[in-house]
Amino acid sequence: MRSRWTCRLVIPLAAMLVAARAVEAQFVYQPGGFGNPATGEVYNVEFAANLWSPTPEMTIASEALGIAGTTIDLVSDLAVESKQLPEFRLVIRPARKHKLRLQYIPIEYTSQTTLQAAIVFNGIRYDVGVPVDATLKWRAWRFAYEYDVVYRDRGFFGLVLESKYTDVQADLAAQGIGAQFARARAPIPTVGIIGRGYLMPNISLTGEFTGIALPRISDKYDGHFYDFDIYGTVNFTNAVGVQLGYRSMDLEYQIENDSGDFLLRGWYFGGVARF
Repeated sequence: MRSRWTCRLVIPLAAMLVAARAVEAQFVYQPGGFGNPATGEVYNVEFAANLWSPTPEMTIASEALGIAGTTIDLVSDLAVESKQLPEFRLVIRPARKHKLRLQYIPIEYTSQTTLQAAIVFNGIRYDVGVPVDATLKWRAWRFAYEYDVVYRDRGFFGLVLESKYTDVQADLAAQGIGAQFARARAPIPTVGIIGRGYLMPNISLTGEFTGIALPRISDKYDGHFYDFDIYGTVNFTNAVGVQLGYRSMDLEYQIENDSGDFLLRGWYFGGVARF
């Protein structure tokens, strides 16, 4: 628990401070002008494609017919393993301080294993020794508007308003028992901040944190979504560059007797194109 709070609070705040200090330093050396933008800052459309290698930490519970579900750990109970995931980003920039952003991550994990402990899922009991097929699909969309409150040739600091559309479905199947699934989907409004500073005229460091924590209602409804992203970009020209970053996505929800806790965090690498 302590390590997760560190990821949620200390690391994002530290990243924002680093980015803000980098921007501030650039302001000292580039006071107020927009005549010499850094390499990579001249564009109207930006597209990035990355390969993300997160470590999954995921649990889910589903109740049915008045039968409480077991909190199932997808890694230890169902043998889900880490894998690379594709990630796509699109930025449309109609004006210097305004950006419309779209991101999409198709997350899918599958496994085949023999249960080492009995579990209950959707009112069905799966006993020890039963072979099961498990699938988790998480379609993570982000639709965002970014306004850069401060923008200079060598960095910026902005606010982000967005809607994260989350669609999570877990399937469990066993011979002689059949297939069961649990699904949760909803748009989630979040707010956040973003900052970028240039370490060199063509090398930038960007940090972003968005999230929301929903209040607990009658011990039946609760949830949060925190998204932290820090990455460096090397721009060979205004049109082409490469990125290396670290991202953490933390989604937790409770809807009556159903719950899910999904934490993905790890490094990614990819390329960016602009025009």
